[in-house]
Amino acid sequence: MVAARRGAFAEEAAEVEVLNANVEKMKALRKKIAASHGRLEESGRIVGEALGPMYANTQQLQVTNRNVDAIQEQIEKLKAPLDSKDREERILRSRPDKVGFQEYMNSLDRTSRALRGLRKTNIKSNQKAVTDLSELLQVGIQSLEQLFRDVLRRESAPIEPLRQLTTKQDFPRLHTKPSAQLRTINQNIASYASQVSQPGELSPSARAYALERGQYITLSLSNLATATMSTARKVNAEAVYKQGSNGISLYAQGLQGMYTAEYDSITNIFTREEWGPVLQATCQESLAAFAKTLQKLASHVQENLMTDCYLAYEVVDVVSKASVELESKTGELKYAFSDALKPMREVAKSSLPKLLNDVRTKIQQMQALPQDGASVPIASDTMTRLQLMTGYLPPVCSLLRSLGDGGWTAPNTGSSSASIPTVKSFDVGADGQQLFSHYATDTIDALLTNLDSRGKALLRGRSLQGVFLANNISIVERMIHTSELSSLLNNGQNKLDQWRKTSIRAYMDAWKEPSTHLLDQITVKATRPTSTGQAVDSAAVLKALSSKDKDNIKEKFRNFNVSFDEIVAKHKAYKMEGEVRRLLGKEVQIFMEPLYNRFWDRYHEVDKGKGKYVKYSKAEMSAVLSSLA
Repeated sequence: MVAARRGAFAEEAAEVEVLNANVEKMKALRKKIAASHGRLEESGRIVGEALGPMYANTQQLQVTNRNVDAIQEQIEKLKAPLDSKDREERILRSRPDKVGFQEYMNSLDRTSRALRGLRKTNIKSNQKAVTDLSELLQVGIQSLEQLFRDVLRRESAPIEPLRQLTTKQDFPRLHTKPSAQLRTINQNIASYASQVSQPGELSPSARAYALERGQYITLSLSNLATATMSTARKVNAEAVYKQGSNGISLYAQGLQGMYTAEYDSITNIFTREEWGPVLQATCQESLAAFAKTLQKLASHVQENLMTDCYLAYEVVDVVSKASVELESKTGELKYAFSDALKPMREVAKSSLPKLLNDVRTKIQQMQALPQDGASVPIASDTMTRLQLMTGYLPPVCSLLRSLGDGGWTAPNTGSSSASIPTVKSFDVGADGQQLFSHYATDTIDALLTNLDSRGKALLRGRSLQGVFLANNISIVERMIHTSELSSLLNNGQNKLDQWRKTSIRAYMDAWKEPSTHLLDQITVKATRPTSTGQAVDSAAVLKALSSKDKDNIKEKFRNFNVSFDEIVAKHKAYKMEGEVRRLLGKEVQIFMEPLYNRFWDRYHEVDKGKGKYVKYSKAEMSAVLSSLA
């Protein structure tokens, strides 16, 4: 038992010794491994120190290599346009119709891309290449522009607008096929030209369009311009312009029709932003010719203002309407038309005060007036002017608005200060017809005022002066009632009534002399008749008179007869308009008949019915007075 236990202890002790021996071996191995690790780290450090610079150099070389490759690639790209320059130059210096339109456009596209690429590099050494390609692109654009012109020229043979105007046909537009071709060319030209032209300028195709179509319009309208001036020439210097006899209306209609058609063609070719500028550039030449024609017409009217002012009104009306219609259709040319019309409008505006002043001047220059009281031609001439103006009411009202109410009466109207605007001239709400009514009324008032003044200076006797004034008033009134003036002159009748009363007072002044012989201040002893209308007993009245009073009554009858016969003869000798004769005759009868009847009733028995003193019975007097009308 004890021996067995000792054997077990001995076995375990042996195992412990074995384990201790293994531990010692492991320690020795660890020391070896640690020593090897130290040597390995030292070797790695040495290797790292040796390989580090080599690795960095390798990375730098790789970056350099990539940069070199990129540079070579860019060089190849830069060389590509230069390498293809000869090929593109050969194509672009030929005409598109020779190399083919599509091939030509492709070449332009390649050249344009190459030019953009070179410009992006911003390399100084590329400037010559940029210049060369720019010149080449310009050559290509010019060739396209020439093609654009050629297509336009085939479609731009001048026309005769009068044919369209007389047959009511539309003015020709560019046909669909040429328009499509022109649109394509314009799109390409606009795209390429942006690289070689200044911003804000019209594209080369737009300039070409404006030139070719502008000449087409100008040439087409040249005959109408010539006709406008030829129809303005006067055969008779005193002839008044007849409405519609000048060619300006056809000229303006032709201009309007061609511009409208051209605008439609432009919208089919150019972009919306280009419509207005291209239209204005296209119409510039023909508008200048139109303005020149209007300037010549204005000079012609200025030289013949009293007879041809109506032509000025017609021009203002026609051109203004054309301008408004064109502006509504195109949104353009309003100010261009306004500038062209300005000289004629100024002449037309100046005519209104000058016509009024002409009335005063002509009357004051009269050296003699009809001695029978007849009217003078200036009355009908002045009213004819006003009647003619009613045919041009819209332009005349427009001119009157610019003058302002009463502006036509301002002194020194012909001076430069007359064109200075006044507060009244800016009254855009002014009623044009009311202004015309005021102008016409002022004209009539100036006519009658000056005729009255001249009549007092040149005619003897207020009666004759009254007849003269009444005759002219009658002419004025008749010409008002037989024309459009009747509906336009609102307060004109009131002034005419005042003038008529003035003429009646002047005429009736002569009848005061015979009427004085019918007034008696004789006191009679007989009883006054009752107020019941009982007839006066002439014999009884005379019986109460003394011989001296009876002789006085006889003398009154005798003087009345002489004076009455004399003034009746004068009345019948006067030249009177029918209305004037009736008016004045009635006034005389109203005035004289009651006076004579009263005097006759009281004293007709003075010559006992022998007619020695009492020449006219009441019936005879009434007949004579009635005959005056």
